[in-house]
Amino acid sequence: MSQDRHFMLFKPYGYLSQFVYTHNKRRNKKLLGELGDFPEGTMSIGRLDEHSEGLLLLTTNGKVSEQVRSKKVEKEYYVQVDGSITDEAIEQLKMGVEIVHRKQKYKTLPCQANRLETPPNLPERAKKIRDERHGPTSWVSIIIREGKFRQVRKMTAVVGFPTLRLVRMRIGNVLLGDLQVGEVIEVPGFDVGE
Repeated sequence: MSQDRHFMLFKPYGYLSQFVYTHNKRRNKKLLGELGDFPEGTMSIGRLDEHSEGLLLLTTNGKVSEQVRSKKVEKEYYVQVDGSITDEAIEQLKMGVEIVHRKQKYKTLPCQANRLETPPNLPERAKKIRDERHGPTSWVSIIIREGKFRQVRKMTAVVGFPTLRLVRMRIGNVLLGDLQVGEVIEVPGFDVGE
C-alpha cells in the first residue's frame, strides 16, 4: 500500500509555492507550510507565482508531479486584465504569442482563450485590486498545456492587456471548486485525465 499523500490547496495571494527558503532574501516571504501540517517531502506540483492564486496540487510522490506537469494536462486560469480585452487580443492569445523566457524569445503553444462575459464568483483578494475609477477591467479564461515562468502574465501583457489578477481554476479534471482561500484538503490521488 502506498504511503504517498496528496493535497489540494487554494493558494492565497502573497505566498510562494514552496516549503523552504531557497534564497536568504526571501526570509520575509510566506511559505506553503504555514497553511497546514504537511508530511515531510511534500512538494507543490508546478507553481503559482507569489502574486497568483488558485488551485495548487501537493504530493509526496515525484512521479505524480511529473505526470501532472506534462503537456498532456490542461491548466485553466481566470485572468482579470487591465482594459476591455478585444477580440483581436483573444485571437492572438489563441494562436500563440512571443514572450521572453530565460532571456530567450519563446512562442507559446496555441491555447484556448475566451472572454468571460460576467466576472467569476471568486473570493475577494487579500490585497485590493485597483477599482473601476482607474479604467475598465475584463476577465478572460485561458487554457494552456505548458507552464513557463509567469507565462500567462507575459501573454496578456504582450497583447496589450496586463494581468491584474490571476486564479488557476483547473488542472486537468481537478477543479478548484468550493475550496476557500488558504484551505487545504487531503485527497486519495489526482485524476487529471489526459
